[in-house]
Amino acid sequence: MVLIGLCGCSVLGHRVAPAPGSPGRAQIEQLLAEVQVLPARPYPGGYERGCKTGQGCVFGPAWSDDTDAPGAHDGCDTRNNALARQLTEVTFRAGTNNCVVLSGILDDPYTSRRIIFDKADAKDIQIDHVYPLAAAWDMGASGWSRDRRLRFANDLDYNLLAVNGKINQDKSDNTPADWLPPSAATHCFYAGKYLTVAAQYSLPITAADKAALQRVATGCP
Repeated sequence: MVLIGLCGCSVLGHRVAPAPGSPGRAQIEQLLAEVQVLPARPYPGGYERGCKTGQGCVFGPAWSDDTDAPGAHDGCDTRNNALARQLTEVTFRAGTNNCVVLSGILDDPYTSRRIIFDKADAKDIQIDHVYPLAAAWDMGASGWSRDRRLRFANDLDYNLLAVNGKINQDKSDNTPADWLPPSAATHCFYAGKYLTVAAQYSLPITAADKAALQRVATGCP
């Protein structure tokens, strides 16, 4: 199995170019051959992300530290762990044991642009589930154990990326057939990342997703 981790990127001026280690056509095609393909996305119902009284809380409380995901049980919530891992020039709030991120710089993997993060404007950088939670629910996670769903929702190694907040909102729960990052330079990375999550968690993709990712692969080195 080919596994694609976080993007290694090199800075050219104010833009970010994919590093030589980004996935190539052969890697993406290998991943495409490993994942199951469904004709279309099913909609089994029952997806309820909210965790207020009476809500389903199907993927657990947002950014919980109480899971078996990588980096859990370290006293920091998953969002701050994701920021600390991906940002550079990070500063932390005093007295939090280097947990609460106050500022840093993100080389955004979806726009190929550099974003200055300040906790006062925290919404400018959000944490994206590369394989969206709602899509995962529809494509098989509805049948998982609660522990597996919590791990998936907080998996720093595979499914989480700090990204431009507005772009994350635009993406919503769309899969590759309906959404690709706005920067074409990041499409190879995104395709590899999405398929790696699918392979790691035995989640299928749709036939339309496969066609979209195959088109991406043809443009990868």
